Amino acid sequence: MKKKINKSFSYCYYRSYTYTKLVLGLIAWIIPVFNIIRRKKRGNNNSVIALLSMGACIIAVWFQISYTNYLVKINDWSALMDTTNALTWVAAILIFVTIILNIISITLNKTV
Repeated sequence: MKKKINKSFSYCYYRSYTYTKLVLGLIAWIIPVFNIIRRKKRGNNNSVIALLSMGACIIAVWFQISYTNYLVKINDWSALMDTTNALTWVAAILIFVTIILNIISITLNKTV
């Protein structure tokens, strides 16, 4: 037996995921950039900074997977077909840039 989904409530609830994903993606990029800028002013806590940045990136991607799952549950195939290709590229760019920024941050802040 299929579970009935209240589309109007779910749409508003999942619509907020868009802003959450955007904010988390920006946090994933801002944290290492901030660490690169302030590299001379703080101690060596690069692992925590990188962990926070990657955690924000992972949670942003999880929110996207959850929203895609919601579109599947309500059978909104046209939305999936319209957005899947672009979302794949955006997720790849988010992950790649986050990893590169964290590598640069760790490399520049490494104590010899």
